[in-house]
Formats: sequence, structure tokens, C-alpha cells
Amino acid sequence: MAVSFEAKDKRALLNKVENPTGKNWYLLQEVRRRTEGQMERTMSSVAAYYNGKAVLITGATGFMGKVLMEKLLRSSPDVKTVYILVRPKAGQSMQERVASMLQCKVFDRVREDYPNFQEKIKPINAELIQPNLAISPEDSEELLSQVNVVFHCAATIRFDEPLKRALQLNVLGTQQLIELARQMQKLEAFIHISTAYANCNQKHIDEIIYPPPVEPKKLFGLVEWMDESIIEDITPKLIGEWPNTYAYTKALTEYLLQQEKANLNIAIIRPSIVGASWHEPFPGWIDNFNGTSGIMIAAGKGILRTMIANNDAVADLIPVDVVINLTLVAGWYTAVHRPKNMMVYNCTTGGINPFSWGEMEYHVLSTFKRNPLEQVYRTPCAQLTSNYLINWYWIAVSHKAPAMIYDLYLRLTGRKPRMMKILDRLHKNLMLLEYFTTQSWEWSSDNMNMLMGQLSPEDKKLYNFDIRQLHWSEYIENYCLGAKKYLLNEDMSGIPAAKQHLRK
Repeated sequence: MAVSFEAKDKRALLNKVENPTGKNWYLLQEVRRRTEGQMERTMSSVAAYYNGKAVLITGATGFMGKVLMEKLLRSSPDVKTVYILVRPKAGQSMQERVASMLQCKVFDRVREDYPNFQEKIKPINAELIQPNLAISPEDSEELLSQVNVVFHCAATIRFDEPLKRALQLNVLGTQQLIELARQMQKLEAFIHISTAYANCNQKHIDEIIYPPPVEPKKLFGLVEWMDESIIEDITPKLIGEWPNTYAYTKALTEYLLQQEKANLNIAIIRPSIVGASWHEPFPGWIDNFNGTSGIMIAAGKGILRTMIANNDAVADLIPVDVVINLTLVAGWYTAVHRPKNMMVYNCTTGGINPFSWGEMEYHVLSTFKRNPLEQVYRTPCAQLTSNYLINWYWIAVSHKAPAMIYDLYLRLTGRKPRMMKILDRLHKNLMLLEYFTTQSWEWSSDNMNMLMGQLSPEDKKLYNFDIRQLHWSEYIENYCLGAKKYLLNEDMSGIPAAKQHLRK
């Protein structure tokens, strides 16, 4: 697509400006950023595809869902409608949840560029585990007649989710969404977000669908009538080589999609450990304590002093904006090129730009020593070990003993003890992560490389998922600062006072 005369004219004008200074320099940079962004969008095949389309997103209120929605609205401002499935939660109505979500900082950039962006968003009251997704007949009719692309991000990501609920949300919910998608008159692509660890019982994972541990429909029948206490007792035997119900149900879901796809154009995205943003909407954005985020903050606060991990094992961290860019490109490719087979994209870093847990420990601690968190418990100083005896020793000496003393001090000063509760929660999370911090996997990435080869230079800039360009030290520093700023709501101007507290 040719660049508009207006965009060319603006760039020529910008290039003629020499040696701008002061306020004019900042103004020029803003004009340049917006002009170049406009030009990239004008020349982008992917952005042009989504303009005029109606898109359905599940899990839009989650971490990845918010980033997906923001990037879609910002890169394709003429998208027709973005339908999002939302359920009431924690005493909030659907409307209240959506209003609260749209105030989130992640939408600041799109809010600045397109102040009325929220007019494109249409929430639909729905519940994945209810028959027909609990969507009203009127809403269902609109979705069936309008939707062009479905992005299925909704899932329970809790590693210790009871098996029955994980099956209902991750597998049965997907099956019901597929049944709805089959009836959509204008559907061009269905993109499902899975996980790179769905097949973690394999050491080398190709971009294919592996045979399931059990036929999903048989398992549905089993858990439907069985008492939940019995299901809990037999869960270890059922999941077998899988470390948790999350990875297990994701493996079942992939197989289900292959069996139920019929004539649908489906693609599967398999991200590894999703972390803070690399570039978009701005570096280091994160909104939850899951996975590595909680570990980083615990280390920065001086609470975490030891954990089970192999220093040399690959920490397969993937920035959230890389996953979202790949997802949007996969949606375009699936709709336009209609591959004969269902495409699977392993979205991982280990085979292309590896980074170890030992390196992560070093960069996290050094960042928090330079830019300390407020009111730290102790000086950031953690060690990784694969020796369980050494780990137990340091838990007793560096975790539990100081926590008991601190809780005693809180009691004596009339305050509620809390450190042992925090540590119990931390140790539980560390145990759930041990499987992933003590070993490495190899993922093939041929399909991801193929997809990159399909992109124009403008699309490669606008939807960058080339993780060869990722500098880990810079990314981890931005991740830690993002956790400080967006998760703990700490102002960067407070760093001198935090340093003084740390010295004490």
C-alpha cells in the first residue's frame, strides 16, 4: 500500500528541520513519533487487515488480554468493533469491571492518540463454564453475524487449580467457544493462546499437536459424576508426567482443537513464561505478581534469600508484547493465507536468545541494589541452589528464623504479625515453580521464523517479535523498575530515600 502524500510531506518537513533546541526539540520528537507511527500503519498489511474487522477477545481483562486489546486499537484504529467476553466478579458488575480496566495505565498511549478508543469496545456478559457461555440470545446473534476474528486468551493460569475446575475453564470453555465459532458467518481466523509447557513431558518440543494423555471427552464424563474429594485424590495419577493441572489441561485443549476444528482456520500460540513488556505500550509494564514477577519483588524486598533452581538452566522468559505481536500477525496470516494444516507457533526465547536463571539472579539483584524498593525487609541477597539440603538449611536460617523474630517484634509493638504468612505463600509458589527452574527444554521455531519472513519491513517494525534483538540486561532492569512502579506503585523520585533506608 502506498504512503499517503500527507505522510510523505510531513516526513520531508521533519527532515528539513535542523538543530532544534529546548521545547521545540521535544515537540519535534513527538511529531516525528506520531508521523512515523502513522506511516508504518499506512504501509502495514497486518494493520490494514484489522481495520474494518470485528474482533472477539476472551480473557480481555487479564494481563495478556489487555495488551492485545491495546495494541489492536492503537495499530488498527479503524477496527470496526472489539467484542470482549466479561463476567461479573468479586462484587463488580460487567460494566464496572470494564470501566475499571479502561482506566488502567496500559491504555495511556492509545488514549492519547485516540481519546474515544473505548467506543470501539463492546462488552458481552458471558461465563465460560456455563452452557452456551451464558451469552444472551441478542448478543449471540450479533456475534454470529459480525465477528471476523476470535482471539481466545481466557484460561485459569493457576498451577494448583483443582482438576475439575481447570478442565471446565480451559478445555470445556474452549469447546463451547469453538461451537459458537462454527456458527459465525464471517469468521476468518480463530487464534488460541496455549502454553509452551503444554507438552513439557517432552524434552524437544516441535510445532505440532502431540497425542493427549487421555481422550478429553472421556475425562469430562469421569469428573462430571465423581466427588471432588475423589478427583483430588486421583489427580496425581491422572496428570502423570505433567507437573500441574494447568499444563495438563492445555495439552488436552490443543488436541481438542485439532479434533473439533472442522473447516475453521485455527492457529495456536505457545508462549513460555510471559513477563513484562519489552517496548509496548511502554517498557517494563506488568500488572500481576504471577510467575517471575513475584519472585523478583520478593528478592528485591530482601524476603527471598534462597530458592531451588539450576543456575545454568534456561529461564525461558518472553515479553508480553512479543507474544501479542506474534498473535496479531498469526491472526492476519491465518485469515489471509488460510494454511491447510492448523499452525502452531512456539513463542520462546531459549533456542534463539538463551538466558539462564543464574544470569537472571545477577541482573535482578544488581538492579534492586542500584534502584532499591521502599521499606525493604533486608538487603537484596539471594542464592540459587539445586541442592535441597542446602536450600532447607537457608530457609531455616535466612527465612524462618528472621521472620519469627520480626513477627515477635510486631506482636510486642501491638501490631499484627505477617512475615510467616508471607513466607508460607512464597514457599508454596516456589514449590510450584521448581519444575520449571531446574530444567531446560528445546523448542523448534520454524513456524515463527516463517511468519517473520512473510512480513514487510514496516510490519516487522510495527509488530516486532524478533527476540534476537532483545538485550537481557536492559530488559530485566526495565522489568524490575516496572514492577516497582506499576505493581508496588512506588515513585522513582523516592529512590534516594530508599537507598538511605537500605544502608541502615
